[in-house]
Amino acid sequence: MHLAREADREKALGNSRINMAESPSIEYEMPKAYEPGKVEAKWYQFWLEKGYFKPKIDPEKKPFVIIMPPPNVTGELHVGHALTATLEDTITRWHRMKGDPTLWLPGIDHAGIAAQVVVEQLLAEEGLDRHQLGREKFIERMKQWAVKCRQTIARQHQRLGASCDWSNEHFTLDEGPSRAVRTAFVRLYNKGLIYRGERIINWCPRCATALSDLEVDHKDIQGHLYYVRYHLAEDDDFITVATTRPETILGDTAVAVNPMDKRFKALIGKKVILPAVNRAIPIVADEAVDPDFGTGAVKVTPAHDPVDFEVAQRQGLPLVNILNPDTTMNENAGPYIGLDRFACRKAILADLEKAGLLVKVEPYSHSVGHCDRCQTVIEPVASKQWFINTQPLAQAAINAVLDGRITIIPERFTKVYLNWMENIRDWCISRQLWWGHRIPVWYCHDCGELTVTIEEAESCHYCGSANIEQDPDVLDTWFSSALWTHSTLGWPDDTEELRYFYPTTVMETGYDIIFFWVARMIMMGLEDTGDIPFRTVYLHGLIRDEKGEKMSKIKGNVLNPIETLEKYGTDALRFALSTGTSPGNDLKLTTSRLEAGRNFANKLWNATRFVVRSIEPNRADVKIQWELLPVEDRWILSRHSRTISSVTDLMEDFQFGEAQRQLYEFLWGEYCDWYIEIAKVRLRSVGEEALSPIPVLVYVLETSLRLLHPYMPFVTEELWQNLKNRLPSGWQKVESIMVATYPEADEEATDPQAERIMEAVIEIIHSIRNARAQYKVESARWIEAQIYAGDFMSAIAPYSQAIQTLARVRPVTFLDNRREGQAGENTLVLVLKESEVVIPMESMINVEAERRRLQEEIEQSQDEVANLEARLNDEAFLTKAPAAIVDRERSKLAVKKDKLERLKQQLSRFD
Repeated sequence: MHLAREADREKALGNSRINMAESPSIEYEMPKAYEPGKVEAKWYQFWLEKGYFKPKIDPEKKPFVIIMPPPNVTGELHVGHALTATLEDTITRWHRMKGDPTLWLPGIDHAGIAAQVVVEQLLAEEGLDRHQLGREKFIERMKQWAVKCRQTIARQHQRLGASCDWSNEHFTLDEGPSRAVRTAFVRLYNKGLIYRGERIINWCPRCATALSDLEVDHKDIQGHLYYVRYHLAEDDDFITVATTRPETILGDTAVAVNPMDKRFKALIGKKVILPAVNRAIPIVADEAVDPDFGTGAVKVTPAHDPVDFEVAQRQGLPLVNILNPDTTMNENAGPYIGLDRFACRKAILADLEKAGLLVKVEPYSHSVGHCDRCQTVIEPVASKQWFINTQPLAQAAINAVLDGRITIIPERFTKVYLNWMENIRDWCISRQLWWGHRIPVWYCHDCGELTVTIEEAESCHYCGSANIEQDPDVLDTWFSSALWTHSTLGWPDDTEELRYFYPTTVMETGYDIIFFWVARMIMMGLEDTGDIPFRTVYLHGLIRDEKGEKMSKIKGNVLNPIETLEKYGTDALRFALSTGTSPGNDLKLTTSRLEAGRNFANKLWNATRFVVRSIEPNRADVKIQWELLPVEDRWILSRHSRTISSVTDLMEDFQFGEAQRQLYEFLWGEYCDWYIEIAKVRLRSVGEEALSPIPVLVYVLETSLRLLHPYMPFVTEELWQNLKNRLPSGWQKVESIMVATYPEADEEATDPQAERIMEAVIEIIHSIRNARAQYKVESARWIEAQIYAGDFMSAIAPYSQAIQTLARVRPVTFLDNRREGQAGENTLVLVLKESEVVIPMESMINVEAERRRLQEEIEQSQDEVANLEARLNDEAFLTKAPAAIVDRERSKLAVKKDKLERLKQQLSRFD
């Protein structure tokens, strides 16, 4: 059976060696230290030149497809992009090694508002604005900026090791995706799902555009509630309303009360005089009014509040817009025309107070919307915009998740997704920008009709007039992003790529854009193609700093991924971003995580260097003689097989962080720290006839490098090539670890008895090391030990030399079960799972000197405890000292008492 297994392995690895002249040169003598900078660019260029990133369409195989979430052309990648690239590259490399036709399609987003803001800031530094340039020249500047960003982002992705198909890179404003956008718009318009209407939209005066609800950050602000008196038109009576935005009084068209509120029944239908502008407006009854808010009577400003807009629709009230696009007051603001909105607030409050109409002002905490791009306070404004009626689209997207066609990981976000979709509002898709996909609608100045068409319109489709003008607005960036999974594969054309690679397999992205992007991709994918856009949604968390705070440039806690990888190495950064993480949970990216990644790469380097140097130059082969293996070989092969099985299962379950953690624990904790160290003992002591550990060292190392490659591609390729270069010419067939076969677990290698024996040996060595550390034994000092293992003694005894060497124990004696009292005086007894270890204290320390030292420490600790107790029993101290100081002293007393107790326990061992 073992011979058959070896034959299968040879078939998988191949029987011929590549011509190493075709790949980057590898020295037989590995350098002492790993230098990532000398390795990473070399191997990435090699992979590119070999065409490994580009998949081949194979009708006999099911493809694996990831479409990269396109970064914005706003500058450089940040550490969040590095997390996305790391996870997606890990998944992609894994499936490629499994033999799946694997497409990871890269792309870049034109980023609408965000990119336009950046370029406008650059223009401002030149003393210009976009209006001075004009639309055409401004678009040209935007394109120049986008090209620069695209090059930077592609270069940074390559530094991160992203193995995406660069020949298939797309930009949202490329002709293909642009035609897809126009096609989708026209189809939805013709179905009646896109419409133009006057609605309350979120207006950002800084970006000078409408925003969708998702583009607004709501922040709790400590503001004020202003109580204002409105006089009745018919008599001297009045009604008092409460508002947080007194400047909007100028746009009021009614006062509303709840129809069930008895306090105001007699006033319904009467009119009041609007302060400042002296306009008569009615008092209406509407169920939307909360009788418990303020006085129970509210002002109705339909053009500047979404609830008031709905009230106005029901009550037939007019809309009065009081704001210009820059949120200065317009001609409807009467005497306040031209004032900024906040300056107007101050002015009108002063006038109201002067007129005796400002009754009172109360502190009031309320939620205020801010633009998520520039953090300017947004203004609700009634405006004519383009909308998508999302309700019909949402239902199909809900069904796709409910019936299991799409799975969301982690599962808890399924409820979040469904709740949002079930309560979805129409999507405002028009933006008052110049950079983006121009809305494919032309207005006829002669007949007033609209021409909506995919291609450029030259005349009105209704009257034939050439006197037409295209809508100046562009579409929301997320509209083109919603088509990304199919527009990048050729839709609306019926391409070979679309037929083979769609639906895609996994959509991997951050949980913070599940509504912005994921939900909309599902809706539009189903609408445009009749099929789901992907089968699995994998949501990762956010990157936070060491304090758990979200990274931002304002806080100054942002890590530049390129600077980080230059300091620690790309694989170390990837390790820090992924090891031990779980889907949907945020990650603290700390210096210690980065150092751990660098240390792991160095550990692998040193281990491989040892193995490579241990291989005899004239060694004919590294075949494992399975029937002759000693216990430690069978143990590491068993643990190796279990690790492969566990890692594979975890990756299949999208638990990539845990998979890498287990792989790290195996390689560092079992292979490097234990098996290699035991192998060193064998290599120093075995004769010509003994079985060498080299075949097992090589087999486990090589297979583990393949297992680790998706996570840490650069160091594994370099180590694999060094190993390959040292071994016989028939050892490998493939040119790169990247296209080598992903390991499979070997159930026949599982050996519980070998694991039990070696776990007992390791526990013995570990316990003796701990005892040495506890008693501060000098590293060069040999100590004595007796090991009692009963029936297990014959299994452990052969590892006497390993125990002596690795625990610094001489002599070590193996005995049967220990009888009560047999250990003698002044001994340390370590009771373990399979054995007991007895260490004479005299072999570790000078007992009398240690007894004196402990006694002195006990006396000192007793004095400290007595002093603290006296202080805490002093009524004057307890009365006058701050509570924090008293608590600190009590904590100090508890620590001192604990230390005293431990010292007494240590001393008792010598009594």
